[in-house]
Amino acid sequence: MRILLLTHAFNSLTQRLWAELQGRGHEVSIEFDIADSVAEEAVALFKPELIVAPYLRRAIPESIWKRHVCLIVHPGIVGDRGPSALDWAIQGGEAEWGVTVLQAEAEMDAGPIWASAVFPLRNAKKSSIYRNEVTQAATSAVLQAVERLAAGDFEPTPLTACSDARGSLRPLMKQTDRVIDWQHDDTTTVLKKINAADGFPGVADTLFGHACHIFDAWPEAVLRGAPDSKPGNLLVRRETAVLRRTSDGAVWIGHAKRPGDFKLPLTLAFGAECAALPEASLADWWLAKSQTWQDIAYEENDGVGFLHFEFYNGAMSTAQCERLRAALAWAKQRPVQVLVLMGGADFWSNGIHLNVIEAASLRDGSPADESWNNINAMNDLARELIETSGQITVAALAGNAGAGGCFLARAADHVWAREGVILNPHYKNMGNLYGSEYWTYLLPRRLGEQDVGDKSRAIMRNRRPLTAQRAVETGFTDACLAGDSQAFRIDVARRAAEIAVSPGLAQQLVAKRERRARDEAEKPLAAYREEELAHMRRNFYGFDPSYHVARHHFVRKSLASWTPRHLARHRDLGWMG
Repeated sequence: MRILLLTHAFNSLTQRLWAELQGRGHEVSIEFDIADSVAEEAVALFKPELIVAPYLRRAIPESIWKRHVCLIVHPGIVGDRGPSALDWAIQGGEAEWGVTVLQAEAEMDAGPIWASAVFPLRNAKKSSIYRNEVTQAATSAVLQAVERLAAGDFEPTPLTACSDARGSLRPLMKQTDRVIDWQHDDTTTVLKKINAADGFPGVADTLFGHACHIFDAWPEAVLRGAPDSKPGNLLVRRETAVLRRTSDGAVWIGHAKRPGDFKLPLTLAFGAECAALPEASLADWWLAKSQTWQDIAYEENDGVGFLHFEFYNGAMSTAQCERLRAALAWAKQRPVQVLVLMGGADFWSNGIHLNVIEAASLRDGSPADESWNNINAMNDLARELIETSGQITVAALAGNAGAGGCFLARAADHVWAREGVILNPHYKNMGNLYGSEYWTYLLPRRLGEQDVGDKSRAIMRNRRPLTAQRAVETGFTDACLAGDSQAFRIDVARRAAEIAVSPGLAQQLVAKRERRARDEAEKPLAAYREEELAHMRRNFYGFDPSYHVARHHFVRKSLASWTPRHLARHRDLGWMG
């Protein structure tokens, strides 16, 4: 079937649907919803049999939905209507939520139902739920709707006739609905409010006497700081986060956005103010805690070490790379046979921290210099992993990975990805960045001996996402494991433990060291790094500003002016509809 995805952006859900539909043999093209005339032109060019809208911020024009079947993916249960579906569900403490695929009509979210799916609603950030449960449910529901449409004998159910319609019409959630009363709201209430706004738009609040929006909250079990503190007081800082007292405890706040600025780690957004707070570092950082904010943690079991790093949105600043490298170097000295780099729940890594780099321009610094420092810190981390000689290393991707994060993962001996994870192992979308992290060494040696150059070029130039299954097929990863998060962790632990007790482990380590020695003798890692960084230096400091322009628009969430041509196949020269 010829399917057009009409979407506000190529977000995680749109990427997943694009990959899943393509994998089932459908002919798929994408158009960003920029204006009615642009969408109408895309429909005229592509002549789709079906239009799917996975992520829109406005209604599909009547000129399209009256002439074509248009399926809207709504992140709410059957009967739910309105633009703040997830926000109301999370803040209201719903136990179960869902996704509904409905046909576009004149009234928003009120068309006949083609498919739906439900899931238990975790106590988690909106962005996390969207990226995991919503994306999985939406994928299942859209695929079911497509099958029903293709069969030709299915009649969608009008909303008024749905016996299981539990939802209702609710308005856009405003900041007045999100207000935190720090004097009276308990920790659970504060977390719900911040979680319901995480990603976008954040909760309007005040820090250090300045208006801002806050994001990224975590509970704290121990009330740290001044014993005479009052609800609302800022108590201590740790790395990038600050602890704030609630009526019955405290929460860590990790990110903030000041007026006219963009989202940043809180201790960077309010650098001078946070510096005056006491530092509450974790001396025993390697012990994973359950009720505090901790971005790097370590645990051991059955001869396996597990290194966790929960970096917001998968972005890794210079300082975070340096701290993770120190943690990895420490873990390599532990008496374990296997080291598993677990990453975070939603992202493994997305490479350099573009927001922190952009912030350098606000503070009389140099984004080019910060880019250079950040990519070198990423390279140092990747080399630390590549040169692990005493253990078998595993990158266990429970969440998505992109750009340099993909190649940092590929620096491990094995890469295991959870089913449902999306990988974007390319850099060119960010202003034609060349990329580093030793990708010119790591990628070819993983793709087999035949046509390795063509395979490498295809991955780096196509700029298209890979599902976990497709990544295995291409040779980029080694295994696609269980899609359920808990089952994935269990499977990773079991597989790693099997390696740790394998009779052939000693021989595997010897072979690993010998191969690394042969590779180094043939061409040193330093040479790969020097060649990659020569390209990156031109990206950062050269006459072509494409990277800096792309980063600026990415960080500031600029509206798209056109759909990238590698996504809009109907706009290719020579396209024959």
